[in-house]
Amino acid sequence: MIYGYIRVSTDKQTVENQRFEIIRYAKNNNIKIDQWIEETISGTIDPERRNLGKLLKNVKKGDTIICSELSRLGRSMFMIMSILNWLMKREVLVCTVKEGYKLGQDLQSKVLAFAFSLSAEIERNLIAERTKEALKRCKAQGKQLGRPKGHKNKSYKLSGKKEEILKFLEDGCTKTFLIEYYGVSSATLYRFFRNEGIRY
Repeated sequence: MIYGYIRVSTDKQTVENQRFEIIRYAKNNNIKIDQWIEETISGTIDPERRNLGKLLKNVKKGDTIICSELSRLGRSMFMIMSILNWLMKREVLVCTVKEGYKLGQDLQSKVLAFAFSLSAEIERNLIAERTKEALKRCKAQGKQLGRPKGHKNKSYKLSGKKEEILKFLEDGCTKTFLIEYYGVSSATLYRFFRNEGIRY
């Protein structure tokens, strides 16, 4: 299947310019658009709450998504990269008209996926280093580390990460990105959201 994806942020904007660009691109490359996905919604909204989320769940290996530019997928680098990473893992080709990208299994795509995974790994290492430094500081100050005997565990894998997660969400990161980034299950993430009063 070949999908044409169009997104505008407000009712005042028109989808026709994007549609024209995609149709012209399709004709120049002898491509037939099988289905159009259109929506009027901010790119900062979680893809799961957009028509794009439904599209991401329905695409299969060998499918193609054509959009006018990468910014149509999202408004932040983290969001766009997580979406592209999701699609590349499923061997779905993403074509952009303005930038001329064809992101799939070629070298350019693999470099992009590597850059994404590398940036995520660096951030995880930085967080781990900050945690180690904080633990050393607490120990030096004579504070007790760990759970006192006989007490139930009130700390979880995402404990203490509320501000960081809120920043990710503000940057437009998806719940899928958070699950992969922190290495937790969706149930753990949703439980954390409920416990911390985070709307999702």
